[in-house]
Amino acid sequence: MPKLVFIRHGQSEWNLKNLFTGWVDVDLSEKGVQEATEAGKKLKEAGIEFDQAYTSVLTRAIKTLHIALEESGQLWIPETKTWRLNERHYGALQGQNKKEAAEKFGEEQVHTWRRSYDVLPPLLKADDEGSAVKERRYANLDPHVVPGGENLKVTLERVMPFWEDHIAPDLLDGKNVIIAAHGNSLRALTKYLEGISDDDIVSLEMATGQPVVYDLDDKLNVVNKEKL
Repeated sequence: MPKLVFIRHGQSEWNLKNLFTGWVDVDLSEKGVQEATEAGKKLKEAGIEFDQAYTSVLTRAIKTLHIALEESGQLWIPETKTWRLNERHYGALQGQNKKEAAEKFGEEQVHTWRRSYDVLPPLLKADDEGSAVKERRYANLDPHVVPGGENLKVTLERVMPFWEDHIAPDLLDGKNVIIAAHGNSLRALTKYLEGISDDDIVSLEMATGQPVVYDLDDKLNVVNKEKL
């Protein structure tokens, strides 16, 4: 029975500052490093051994993965990075203080942008400052694929091809897989795995640095879910 483990990255420097982050590449805060370290200790105590690791191309997730694997004595396992596991792109909200955005646009509007399933935030254009189109890490992507903003629905649509082509085949082969990613990319996968409705997914929270362990059957149905 394969195991699948999700870890949302530890607190980032922009989490600490209450800024919309999205695809902006920021580091872990001191607390975030501690959270990732604790996650690795929990994995070691649980005795979970992995065959394959996946993460995004953003520093906070990559470092969380490396710290957790090092703490659990498994830094050597195969690892794949992909933009498809990136955090949801917050569009023109990226870099803005969440409290100040609520004062500017209204709390209800900002809450809708943050938590609704299918409402898009204000979008960035490809030639706008801060557009990911200009970043080297996305240079091999068709510029039309690089988003100017996403909601959870679009994030799920972006994540699923990678799940189907890479993660699911590993699990079907009986491999134990760890994914260190972001609140919304992991919420998207959780929605798919657990069959959560569009209405109910808006209330799901992913705690930073807490491993979530799924036991899956041979058809990748969830047999058991545990938070370490």
